[in-house]
Amino acid sequence: MKKVVLTAMALTLSLTVLTSCRETKDKAKEATEEAAETLDQAGDDLKKAADDAADAIKDAGEEIKEVGEETMDAAKKAGDEMKEAAKKAIDSI
Repeated sequence: MKKVVLTAMALTLSLTVLTSCRETKDKAKEATEEAAETLDQAGDDLKKAADDAADAIKDAGEEIKEVGEETMDAAKKAGDEMKEAAKKAIDSI
């Protein structure tokens, strides 16, 4: 009778451990899937942020180019005006 009781207890303990291992495996699988989804989302967010930064840099570059062109035009105009003023001054001498 002792052997039967000990065998039943051992079997019950084995089934409990097996069930616990399965639950742990399932939880680990769920956690892994959630982590993968989170990493995918983070990757998408980083890509979007990089794209936004690239667009901002491109826009800033275009604005700088426009300001540079305006500055060059203003400098040319000022140079032409100075040239005309110098010619008038020389002619009046």
